[in-house]
Formats: sequence, structure tokens, C-alpha cells
Amino acid sequence: MCIALLNFFPGVETPVGSVFRLLFSLPVAVEPSQLGLAAEGGIAAYVSSWIILLLVATGVALLSRRLRIPYVTGLVLAGLAIADFLPNSVGLDSSLILNLFLPILLFEAAINTDISRLRSTVKPIALLAVPGVVVAAGVTAIVIKLGLGIAWIPALLLGTILAITDTVSVIAVFKEIVVPSRLITIVEGESLFNDGVALVLFNLILVSYTTGSVSLTEGLQELVVVIAGGSLVGLALGYLSVGLFSRSDDNLSGILLTVALALGAYQVGNWLEVSGVVAVVVAGLMVGNVGLSRRVSASNRVTLYSFWEYAGFGVNTFIFLLIGVELEPGTLWEILPAVLLAVLAYQIGRLLAVYPLLALLRWFDRPIPLRWQHVLFLGNIKGSLSMALALSLPMALNGRSSLIAIVFGSVLLSLVVQGLSLPWLIKQLRLGGYSASRQQTEELRAQLIAAKAAQDELDGMLKTGVLPKTIYEEMRAMYQVQVAKAERALRDLYDRWAVEVSTGQSDPSGLDAIRKRLLLVEKGALSEALRRGILSETTVRDRLQQIDERILTLEDE
Repeated sequence: MCIALLNFFPGVETPVGSVFRLLFSLPVAVEPSQLGLAAEGGIAAYVSSWIILLLVATGVALLSRRLRIPYVTGLVLAGLAIADFLPNSVGLDSSLILNLFLPILLFEAAINTDISRLRSTVKPIALLAVPGVVVAAGVTAIVIKLGLGIAWIPALLLGTILAITDTVSVIAVFKEIVVPSRLITIVEGESLFNDGVALVLFNLILVSYTTGSVSLTEGLQELVVVIAGGSLVGLALGYLSVGLFSRSDDNLSGILLTVALALGAYQVGNWLEVSGVVAVVVAGLMVGNVGLSRRVSASNRVTLYSFWEYAGFGVNTFIFLLIGVELEPGTLWEILPAVLLAVLAYQIGRLLAVYPLLALLRWFDRPIPLRWQHVLFLGNIKGSLSMALALSLPMALNGRSSLIAIVFGSVLLSLVVQGLSLPWLIKQLRLGGYSASRQQTEELRAQLIAAKAAQDELDGMLKTGVLPKTIYEEMRAMYQVQVAKAERALRDLYDRWAVEVSTGQSDPSGLDAIRKRLLLVEKGALSEALRRGILSETTVRDRLQQIDERILTLEDE
């Protein structure tokens, strides 16, 4: 929609063979003072400001738990409160966010994403991340164009910026309230890919602004090339990293390797004129699902996951604090009507992207419950990437300062109003929470999984000579007691629940999710046998159809 609208914007038609060379390489049209690190006095002059930010972040983390508010919302409000008390000006820089913070956040999300779960929800994710972003951006731009009376190019840029959803805020709510795992997977999966699509649209509009209009056909062709190229870069770098992981048992070198991979994949993708964002996501998926396999010791996996959890937490902490510091309440108050119109515009765009597209999903995949769609719509929270794109707008763009102020105001209202109301909404929709029986099952499963993992690690330590056999047997017997108790309790619960299920009641044990996972494994094994020529296509096709029918009968978790 955004590309089609560009054809109405007057300009000189030019070839677009190099249009997507700039994709994911955003212009660094940012004032040097925005970063605030190269001014007089150097970095040392800003140490006191960063210390204050660290202390404030710690206080917000403690208060947000006690007050039961989203952590990121508390950070933004705290940033607003302390902005005038910082000894030196410290602000956001779009180049820093896009080249350092964004790859870290994308990689951290990717290595924690299970491909098998992602595969089971790929269709709704694809609808929301590709046509959903295009529809949301186009509708938002039209409403802003009609409401504010600005030119098409600024309206399209603003619409694309506001079409991006900051999933960090939504996932932060999910960590406080238990929600269905499939809904979490859809939200996380959309976040991995919608940023890339929005960046493509943003740069395409910028290229049209600087060089002339872009045709729809050529734009789509270049879009496919850019995303496919980014995927190949991510696969190649991820494959090389997996090989290095399997030959190294040093957790510190593993951390360095993943950091280099996350930052390097983004830069290599940009250097090869393809999507750096897609390259980072694919590389992270490779490392998380292949590199960190059983061949890597448990201690190394824990160390690596812990590092990236801290890295993602730290980056998000500073980003949302600096969002609050960057906002100017006086300026925002002056343009409040425009900000309210922008919020209304992107909500209309999100509404037309979520409900109609997911209504079409029932024709080729399992439908998404209407209550989940409400969460996907109202969880349309804005964040750091929207502000980074606003700061990267060209200096020569008419009304640039007003556009930045509108984006900043929209982000503030989104984080405060939607961020605070989302937990209440989820409770009203009765999506969260487990029953007492389900909670008991989860606790027993956790005990069983932890004890079994410890036993596996003990087996490896015995084989490598780390432990003598007498100590090994003593420690393994201790864990075996825990395993036996958990298995006995679970067996009693399953026997009791089997009677309930046979009478037509829902599955309180949550075994449907396990059955579904096993059926997906069966599908993968059959597809691999077909690929290798072990089974005929007729046999496999019939069996796969039977498995699909069984999956459709299971309840979604």
C-alpha cells in the first residue's frame, strides 16, 4: 500500500536497480550532540550521568515489582522525572540504536526462540509481519495525511514509523501474567520479522524522496532479493559459528563469538546490500537451535543464555530510560492534538491489520481466538525503534522536528496508557493464570525436568573422568529419588485426569501440548524420510494428513 501511494507523489521516474542498496543502512542524519559522548570533557564527563541512570534503573526495577506495573513503563516515567537533574545531557542516537542495540535485541530474541514452536505458528506470524505491517503503515499514513494535511512523503514516513510494535513491553507483561504459549510465540515471532519489513518500507520511501518514485513491481522484486540475501548471509555465518561451537568448550570464547556474530551479521548484511536485520535473526535462530545443542555442555549453555539475557535487559533498560530523558513535556503538550491524532491513526491501522487478516487465517490454518486478537490489537505498544527511525529522518525533510515530536509523544502515550492497561485487559479477557491442578502439574514437571537434566550432566562427567564412580553413584541416586517422587505424583494425577477427559472435560494436565509436540516430530521424521527416498510420496502424504487431523483436534495451549 505504501509503495502504491508513492506513485501519486510527483517525481522523476528513475531506474531502481540500486533502490534496495540502501535498505537496512539508514542514513545517519543525526545531530552529533544527540549521543552526548564526544563533547568537551570526553566520556569521563558523562560517567556521573550514567551512574545516576544505573541507580534509577535499580530503583525502578524494585518499585515496578511492588507496584505491579510494567518495568519499561516505569523506566520511561523515571526518565521524564530525572531529565532536569542529570549533570550532563545524555540522549538517544539513532545510529547507536540501529547498529549496536538493535542487533543485540534481535539476536537475544532469536537464540531464545524454538524453531519448532515458530514453525507451528508461521502463518499468522507471516500475515502480521508482512502484509500486516504494510496495511498498518498505509492506513496510518492516510489518516495522518487527511488529519494533519501534510505531504504524502512525511505522512508515509510517519505511518511506517508508527506501524512498528515494540514487543519488549508486551513480553514484559506476559512475564508477570501467564498467557497461552501459542500467543506468546505469535507475539515473539512477529517481533522478529516486522521490524525488518518496516525498515524496508522506511528506506524505500526515503529513496523515493531523494531519487524519485519507485514502481510496485520493481520494489517487490528488490524486496525479495534483499530478504533472501539476508537469510543466506545469516545461514552462512550461523553455520560457521555452529562449527566453532562444536569444537570449543570455553564459555567465555563462546560469548565473544556470539557477540561478534550478532554485530557482524548486521554489518555484513549491510555491506553486501541485503537485509542486516534478517541476517541477525537467522544467525540467532541457527545458534539457538543448532549451535547450542547437546554437544555443548550444560554449563556453557547456561552461561551463554544468562549473558544474553543480561545484555538484552541492560540494553532495554538504557533505551527506555533515555526515551524518558529525551522527551520534553512542554513541547509535547503544545502538539498534543497532533499526537492524539497519530495515536488514533496507528490504532486504526493496527485494527485493520489484525482482525481482517487473521479472519482470513481460518481458510488455511487454525483460527486465532478472538480474545487473542484483542491482545494483539491493544498490545500495539511503540518503543525504541520508532524513536530511532524518527531521529534518522533527513535534515532537509520539511517539518522534521514536528514529525520527531509527534513520534516521541506517541511513544510516551503508548508506553504509559497501553503499557499500564494491558495487564488489566489480559485479566479481563481471562487469558492468564493456571488452575490449581495445572499449577501442581507444572511444579512436578519442573522438578522432573531439572532432575533428569542433572542426571544427564552427571553421566557426561563420569564419562570424561571429572567424577569418580562412587561419588557419581551417590549423587545420581539423590536425583533419582526426586525423579521417582515426581513420576509417581504425576502418574497419580494423570490417572485421575484421564477419567475427567473421558467424560468430555478439557485436558487439565496439559498433555495435549506434549501430544502436539510429538506429532510435529513425527511429521518432521516422515518429511526427512521422503526427502531421502526411504518412503514413497503416497504413503507419506496419507500419513501426514492423518497427523494433521489429529493436531487439529488438540486444544491449543
